[in-house]
Amino acid sequence: MKDDFINTVKSLIPKVDYCSFRFVNKYTNVISATRGVVEPVTISEDDGLMVTVFNKGGYGYGATSNLTKKGISEAVNSAVEWAKFSEKKLTYFPDLKKMKSRVGNYYTNEDEHWSQVSTKDKTDYLISVNKALKSQPTISNWGASIRFNKIETLFMDTNDSNVRQKISYLLPQIVVSAEYKKEIQTRTFGGHAHARQLGYNFIDQIDMINKGKTLAQEAVELSKSPNCENKITQAVIAPDQMILQIHESIGHPLELDRILGDERNYAGSSFVTPDMFGNYQYGSELLNITFNPTLESELATYNFDDDGTNAEKKYLIKDGVLIRPIGGLFSSQRLGLDHVACSRSCNWNRPPIDRMGNINLEPGKDSFDEIIKSVEDGIYLETNNSWSIDDKRNKFQFGCEKGTLIKNGKFAGMVKNPSYRGITESFWKNLSKVGNGETNNILGTSNCGKGEPNQTIFVGHSTPICLFENVDVFGGV
Repeated sequence: MKDDFINTVKSLIPKVDYCSFRFVNKYTNVISATRGVVEPVTISEDDGLMVTVFNKGGYGYGATSNLTKKGISEAVNSAVEWAKFSEKKLTYFPDLKKMKSRVGNYYTNEDEHWSQVSTKDKTDYLISVNKALKSQPTISNWGASIRFNKIETLFMDTNDSNVRQKISYLLPQIVVSAEYKKEIQTRTFGGHAHARQLGYNFIDQIDMINKGKTLAQEAVELSKSPNCENKITQAVIAPDQMILQIHESIGHPLELDRILGDERNYAGSSFVTPDMFGNYQYGSELLNITFNPTLESELATYNFDDDGTNAEKKYLIKDGVLIRPIGGLFSSQRLGLDHVACSRSCNWNRPPIDRMGNINLEPGKDSFDEIIKSVEDGIYLETNNSWSIDDKRNKFQFGCEKGTLIKNGKFAGMVKNPSYRGITESFWKNLSKVGNGETNNILGTSNCGKGEPNQTIFVGHSTPICLFENVDVFGGV
């Protein structure tokens, strides 16, 4: 992205109503060790350019990995041709006057860069984690990995926008399984939840070696524990399970393109309808959900989305009432609703669409101990391991790795194979307590899929523990 490249791009701007250029460079490095053996290190990198054109009521894209003047020119011509082809054929043509000039940048704050630590040191550390995991004879499978991603973008348009962003994140993973009487139980480091925009020092902070020892002990204990009973009960849900609950039963059903029917063919629609915004009671008064791309170190923190929209914190649900959808500047105009900076793309060869960013449940006032003490007969659920939800994101069934019974305000033993089910439209109304800031965890997932052709993207979720009443909990067989 040197000056000569930028000047080349500017020289190719066509005479149209609006045109944008989005350059993307992606780098991925994965280091893993399984059962005490270092696996082949994987490194991948690619870059390219997406051209977007709005002209005379038409809309077109062109993309290329050929970043020569000829390659970019061909992408521009392709976008112009598609815009001409789509004239008077679009469902909606946006108001281009609402698109403002944006100038700025964003860079992940990394105290220790990935490149500052050698591959040998990283693999040696993962071998040490593996040794901690294989702590008992009944451990049947174990492994650990660290994934590093860097996504660097440059956005320019005919409004003289110039936005540079570089997002780097780490995804540490641990898995350990224990076998007892031919039954296997598995514990992971929060599933895929512990992904953050932080430097390599994040690995030191989480102490994967000691965490591995704890998870191994829990896997052994789970393998010998009784199955979870079937009953309607109180459920305290830990942050590493809450993020799945938020993601599937709030995040996806509030995506505006899904509400408008654009996703129906591939990933389903939503039970939410346009008339619900501003009045629908989505949950209890304790439910406050924000779209917040400003929380430092969360996965989808940025200053601008991929259409150049300025990113800011906004409430999606306030005091339980549905306020606004997850809709970008373009799609929100179709319904005359307020937008959020959620127009996001997974790479240079995919157009931005409405995507979750950081979808967070705001902390409440109750401490962890206060919530547990308030439960007479219930269960504490941790770490998602399975999920199923219908095409309208309403009826769901989720499984967890670990359950801990609660009797008279105290923990009363572990149970295996805990699952629960419910209906989104009633489940969130049973939210009775929300943990305070001390129970809050910044988490996320790197593999949220959506769109045709498919786009896999990283999404952040920050949430405290929560207590729900009248939850249908059941166990495995």
